Amino acid sequence: MGDGVTLWALFFGNRVTAGREMKIVWRMTGAGNLTMTATGPDGSTVSPSWGPEPHGGSSYNRPGEEWGTGWVFPVAGCWTISASRSPGQAHLTLRVA
Repeated sequence: MGDGVTLWALFFGNRVTAGREMKIVWRMTGAGNLTMTATGPDGSTVSPSWGPEPHGGSSYNRPGEEWGTGWVFPVAGCWTISASRSPGQAHLTLRVA
């Protein structure tokens, strides 16, 4: 879901598991730096374990510029990742096993 921007995600793995790092490549429209946080089932927030790192390009052909991140979600449940760039923000909710 996006407000003024579009967001695409490419997961490097079959399953997002609590306590294990998951690499995600993002494509997001807009301008400027990408900032991201995730909110967990208990309302706690985490930042990426690394990134967002801008990528020069790849074969992941979606609108916007490309960024890489690593995430470690500490507990299982539904997590909502919030991403912001000018002029808006987008959210992706995922289930962590």
